[in-house]
Amino acid sequence: MIKTYREAFNAQFSDEKYNKLLEELNTRFEQKVGFRVAESPVFIPKALKQHLVNATDDIMKVINHPNFKEQTQGAFLSEDIMVPNEDDHPKFIQLDFGICLDEHGEAVPKLIELQGFPSLYFYQELLARLYRKYYEIPEGFSIHPNGIDHKEFITLLREEIVGDTEPKQVILLEVEPEKQATNIDFYATSAMLGIKILCISKLKLRGKQLYYLDEQGNEIQVLKIYNRVIFDELYQRKDLYREFHFTEEVDVEWIGHPNWFFRISKYIMPMLKGDYVPKSYHLEKLDKLPANLENFVLKPLYSFAGAGVQLNVTEEMIENIPNKWNYLLQEKVKYHPIIETPDGPAKCEVRIMLLHNKKTQSIQIISNLVRLSKGEMIGVKYNKDKTWVGGGTGFFEL
Repeated sequence: MIKTYREAFNAQFSDEKYNKLLEELNTRFEQKVGFRVAESPVFIPKALKQHLVNATDDIMKVINHPNFKEQTQGAFLSEDIMVPNEDDHPKFIQLDFGICLDEHGEAVPKLIELQGFPSLYFYQELLARLYRKYYEIPEGFSIHPNGIDHKEFITLLREEIVGDTEPKQVILLEVEPEKQATNIDFYATSAMLGIKILCISKLKLRGKQLYYLDEQGNEIQVLKIYNRVIFDELYQRKDLYREFHFTEEVDVEWIGHPNWFFRISKYIMPMLKGDYVPKSYHLEKLDKLPANLENFVLKPLYSFAGAGVQLNVTEEMIENIPNKWNYLLQEKVKYHPIIETPDGPAKCEVRIMLLHNKKTQSIQIISNLVRLSKGEMIGVKYNKDKTWVGGGTGFFEL
C-alpha cells in the first residue's frame, strides 16, 4: 500500500527466496503448512493504521459496555451450551477488515466479521521473522501496531497463557490438532511456551479434575486450557469419543473462555454502527427484506473460513431457509484490489489481533494477520491456481 516499499519488495522478490521461506516453514516443525502462504507481506501506512485503530476503538466501546453480556445472551443457541465459570473479559478478540477505498480514494477498513477466540499469534510472529530473513524489510515497520518487539510480545503471551503455572499443566486444546490446517501455529505455540498440544478426546475427567497422560504414562493434572476448539466443528463430530464436555464444571482456568466464542461473533454485527461497519441484520428479525438484496450477503452466524456464505442472495433462497435464527444478512463490502503484484493487483483483508492484559486490565492490539485474494472471496477455493494470494502479515509504519 506504500508505493515505494511495494515497488522495492516486488523488485527484490524471487521464486528462489520464496521457496526457501516455504521450506523453512515446512521443516521447522516437520509439518507442511496447511494453507497457502502469501509471497509478500503488506506495508500498512500510518493513515490506514489510524483508521484500523479508530475502527477497533469503536467496536470495543460496544464490547466494553457494562451490559454487553445481557445484550448477547441471545448469542447462545441454547443455555444448555453455556460453559460455567465465565470470566469478566474476553481474553482474545479478532477483528477482520476488508480494505476498501472511500470517495476520496483513501484506503479504509470495513469490518467483515469478528471472533472472541484466539488466532495464529505465534505463527504470525514466526512468519514475520522469516519475511525479514529472506527479504529486506525496511526499519520503522512492525507487525505489532503498538511497536513492541519480539521478546516483549512472547513475554506478554507467556504471562497471559501460562503465568506462574507449570507449563506441562497448561494445554492447548483442539479437535485432532494434527489434522488442522492451522496446526503450525499449535507447534509454534508449544515451542515458545512449552505447553502440551492435546486433542479433546485425550482429556480425562475425574470428579472436577481434568488430566492427561504424558509420554511416560504419568497423570498430569490440567490447570489451564488455552482453548482452540471451534464449536462448529466439535458439534459436527458425533464420532469423537470424549470424557469431558464443555458444559461440565471443572477446576480449570480457561485462557480464552469458550462463551466469548458466541458473544463476540457475527451475532453482534447488527449492534455495531459507524463508518467502518457494514449494515447487518439478523434474518429472523427482519420484517421486510432490503430492496437492493443484490448488495447483501447471507452468512451463518457461527461458521468459520467462509463456510456457508451465500454471495448471490435471492428472496427465494431466504424463504427456503428453515433456521433463519442462524443467519445474518450483511451489506457487501467492496474490497479494492490495492496490492500491486507481478501478475495483477490483489485484494487485502487485515485481521487485528487483540489481547486482554491482566496487568493493565485493558484489551490492546498486539498483532495482525493479512490475507491476499484475487478471487470473489478470500478463501482458498476462490483463489485456486492464483499466485501472490494467501495468508501473510502486515508490517505497520510506526
